[in-house]
Amino acid sequence: MSHRNLDDLMQAAGGPVKLLRNSQSGPNVYPVVPLEYSNWRDEQRAWQETCILFNQSYHMTDMYVEGPDTLKLLTALGVNSFKGFEPDKAKQFVACNDDGYVIGDVILFHLEKNLVNLVGRPAVHNWVQYHCETGGYQAKLERDERSAARQGPAVRKVYRYQIQGPNALKVMEKVTGKPVPDVKFFNMSAFTIAGRKVRALRHGMVGQPGFELFGPWADGEDVKTAIVEAGQEFGLKLSGSRTYSSNTLESGWIPSPMPAIYSGEKMKPYRQWLPANGWEAVASLGGSFYSDNIGDYYLTPWDLGYGPIVKFDHEFIGREALEKIARNPRRRKVTLELNGEDVTRAIGTMFQKGDRAKYFEFPSAVYSMFPYDKVMKDGKVIGVSTWCGYSANERTMLTLAIVEAQFSEPGTEVTFVWGEEDGGSAKPTVERHVQVEIRATVCPVPYVAAARTSYRRS
Repeated sequence: MSHRNLDDLMQAAGGPVKLLRNSQSGPNVYPVVPLEYSNWRDEQRAWQETCILFNQSYHMTDMYVEGPDTLKLLTALGVNSFKGFEPDKAKQFVACNDDGYVIGDVILFHLEKNLVNLVGRPAVHNWVQYHCETGGYQAKLERDERSAARQGPAVRKVYRYQIQGPNALKVMEKVTGKPVPDVKFFNMSAFTIAGRKVRALRHGMVGQPGFELFGPWADGEDVKTAIVEAGQEFGLKLSGSRTYSSNTLESGWIPSPMPAIYSGEKMKPYRQWLPANGWEAVASLGGSFYSDNIGDYYLTPWDLGYGPIVKFDHEFIGREALEKIARNPRRRKVTLELNGEDVTRAIGTMFQKGDRAKYFEFPSAVYSMFPYDKVMKDGKVIGVSTWCGYSANERTMLTLAIVEAQFSEPGTEVTFVWGEEDGGSAKPTVERHVQVEIRATVCPVPYVAAARTSYRRS
């Protein structure tokens, strides 16, 4: 039976929780790029000790918005201030629903006057496109879909690389033949590499200096080759797709919050606009946190650490609700350091007869699009973990979590619950298993001190 849209599909499935919990998709795909170029342990070490090149050309959706109402459209949807937002600047763009819950976040590049590019997971792109098409804005859209959502060759409009690490600036100086200009965080500049003009965003994914580089697709291979050659003497490593998704554990960015679009009458027209086979429809929900109320999975900007960028200097969807939440945010983002003995004990069940724990994939243990695991204190749920994996740099299993404010102090002992209820859901990434409780310690976010200092300064 075919369904007309996401809303129809949800009703047929018995509600959004059942739809997402038993979706047949796994975690977000990082296509085309090899799993590993060397090994994920050394690739992780490179971003802290030498330098690493991430190839981001394939896994994110790009959407170009152009026209006289471009900033008017984005201002009406984003919690961010747009004062002083000019060409050659970028920002983390966050959109919410009317109740103040996050739909998603992307990087917003201001390329030229009245021309921007939104880069990231497609939840925000779809929301912006819906309002552009239904709101009468004088703006046109051009989407460049991620490779996993395309048919045919994985050819994009632009390539996108990120170079990070203590030696990143040395590599940039060598490959450009010039001193690296002093570009402020989330501002853009331009370089010439291998005779090609390259635009560069000053960035810092893991708290180390670096740039995100992009330009016409046809130039991409020559630019990458030149960077790799220049980086040899500085210990440059290429990041495989297996390594890429684990860098967030050290930097503290939560990659995949559930978009707050699956409930509420105000959101129904949007759900009816979304297709029955789109990203929101096929996404999967996993983990030990269970609720029949889809709203219990929604997150606020403060939950995700975006409180400082919420600005009430303009009218936008969700403003009234966020003004109330801002007075007393009840939860905070933290890093959880999982107890090594407990993790080892859970892994050890793989070598024993009888019940076994859910398998820990390395370095990223995420097995669904929206990972939600319970965090408990004295037998009560006090929060959720939303990303889990291993850091070879820190020699520990980490999770990014959101907990009630009174339990967010570093050093607080909590319990992390790993695995799904009743032996697991119908997702193909889930084998039969039992839940296990793992001791955990609340730590700062970002976990790495250099990242905390870098982001605070930025």
